[in-house]
Amino acid sequence: MEESAITRERDVILREMSEVNKQHEELVLDHLHATAFQGTGLGRTILGPEANIRSLTKQDLSDYISTHYTAPRMVIAGAGAVDHNQLCDLASQHFGSLPTAPKNGVEVAMDPAVFTGSDIRVRFDSENTAHVALAFQGASWTSEYAFPLMLMQTMLGSYDRTQGLGKNVASQMCQNVAQHELAHAISCFNTCYKDTGLFGVYAVAPDNKLDDMMWHVMNSLVRLVHNPSDEEVERAKVNLKATMLMGLDGHSNVAEDIGRQMLTYGRRMTPAEIFSRIDAVSKDDIKATAAKFINDEDHALAAVGGIHELPDYNWIRRHSYWLRY
Repeated sequence: MEESAITRERDVILREMSEVNKQHEELVLDHLHATAFQGTGLGRTILGPEANIRSLTKQDLSDYISTHYTAPRMVIAGAGAVDHNQLCDLASQHFGSLPTAPKNGVEVAMDPAVFTGSDIRVRFDSENTAHVALAFQGASWTSEYAFPLMLMQTMLGSYDRTQGLGKNVASQMCQNVAQHELAHAISCFNTCYKDTGLFGVYAVAPDNKLDDMMWHVMNSLVRLVHNPSDEEVERAKVNLKATMLMGLDGHSNVAEDIGRQMLTYGRRMTPAEIFSRIDAVSKDDIKATAAKFINDEDHALAAVGGIHELPDYNWIRRHSYWLRY
């Protein structure tokens, strides 16, 4: 690693950082992780603070590579016109000399993720649009709740006013948002990690519609605890299967899928197995999963922009369950 190359890349990363900070969605989701997993590794951004980028040395990079780039932490995946034995021979030839343990012999301990119910708000009264991300603690890749959460994400769906569907979306939450013009765009996300996850909603909304939008969003989330319909569960199953098959279109996508599954599951799950796992999820599983992760649970929230009408933390926390009199 040449010093000139490191210096050049340092400037590239600083420019990337300034570009990322201009993208509201990236910024809000970084803030969401920072507040949801504060004090742990997942709370830190990929690029890190500017001071670190400016101060990193060649020795820091060498130490990091010798500590983390070991054979058990790597996966080599191939798809398409690949001969398995040839791939194994090439892997052995080019990567066979990789160490199986860090140079100093000390394995890197995983930093456990601790979810903290909290929020972070960056208010700009000069803006008339708000970017809001609301999330509950989700499940890990290997959790029994992983597939029900995927279906819940599909059931809540997404809406964008620039799309031609308008109010004719399948999701009840998105129908309400479209009908009352509560947001420019809204979508549900379900991010899984090794030992935890984030499940929630990201919305871009006018500043004077935030109160109504949050009421509909919380009501839609808690409704999954009590009365999701068989019809929307079945529709979500078909939709999720189609989305997964579309994600396997092309050899590069298949190779990426194999590599990710080897890292997360330790083996490749075929589409047939994934489909059987999706089909096995029932309406009662959806209700039980929603009850565990949403009903009367703490949340994390990040909001940037014109957020003067965004309800406070206690209001949202109170609306994470229904009181029926």
